[in-house]
Amino acid sequence: MDTHKNAPLTPKGREAMARSVVDGGLSKAAAGRQFNTTAKTVAKWVERFRAEGVDGLRDRSSRP
Repeated sequence: MDTHKNAPLTPKGREAMARSVVDGGLSKAAAGRQFNTTAKTVAKWVERFRAEGVDGLRDRSSRP
């Protein structure tokens, strides 16, 4: 999948965000502020990271 060049959360950014919570002990709210997103979005990516590792952070199709 193509990622928009100005996308704030690329797979590498999602990994950094998830690792800041999982490895760095940052709260989801603090990570959300740091990465300019919501705690709910952080929780989604952290959950996927814990379940699937780095592969879970890639873009997925939104087609039904």
